[in-house]
Amino acid sequence: MGQRTQDGSAGDADYGAIGSTYSRYRRADPRLAAVIAQALGDARTVLNVGAGAGSYEPTDREVTAVEPSAAMRAQRPSHRAPAVDATAEQLPFADNSFDAAMTTFSVHQWQDQAAGLAELRRVTRGPVVVLTCDPRRVEEFWLREYAPEVLAVEARRYPAMDALADGLGGRVSISTVLIPQGCTDGFTEAYYGRPEQLLDVEAQQACSAWSLVEPAVLDRFTRDLAADLLDGTWDARHGALRTLPAYEGSLVMLVAEPGTES
Repeated sequence: MGQRTQDGSAGDADYGAIGSTYSRYRRADPRLAAVIAQALGDARTVLNVGAGAGSYEPTDREVTAVEPSAAMRAQRPSHRAPAVDATAEQLPFADNSFDAAMTTFSVHQWQDQAAGLAELRRVTRGPVVVLTCDPRRVEEFWLREYAPEVLAVEARRYPAMDALADGLGGRVSISTVLIPQGCTDGFTEAYYGRPEQLLDVEAQQACSAWSLVEPAVLDRFTRDLAADLLDGTWDARHGALRTLPAYEGSLVMLVAEPGTES
């Protein structure tokens, strides 16, 4: 295992520094939650790794959450059980402890993705559900016209689909997840039809890749996008996105079937 920050964050983003308002912007979208719930099947006990503030944890099942960042654990709602302070690579549970496991927007923060995926399989007797982004499609988003550096960082961070499937082992399905208009989970592409929202500094911070580029990049982005929104340039290029019901971007879900790991 590599070094963890003072906050406990185990990846390249220090949530102790950027995560204080995370839960205000990264709120589970019910339409995405329904997709995850369906993939979990009839599992009664669910492990959520890299749980953050608790987004997408089903409320009708017994959930055990794992989250290394103290700032994220502190933002969990009071009605949820406290999260275990641990990392994906070293889960403190016995083999086959859970009916299913899930991880959302987390695998890119794991220092050893293969070890983390193997651990998910080890402690889970049922399906393993991974919500992440396909790095091959990240840079197709309109943001590349304003801050290509941000998307380049995101593309480098997300593991390839083949690597994830190999790490999970066995039969793994991979499907694109449509991003709904007005998505309440504020990852970068969630604002595909609401560009004004990405001018909010706190909204930017809730997308951890934005904290990994030079401040000058964000200053340029803010200046250029604000100008294009004011004079109508953005709408002339991308205005149809404002009413597009759902966007097919880089969001994907992998589901490893139970009992098929190698």
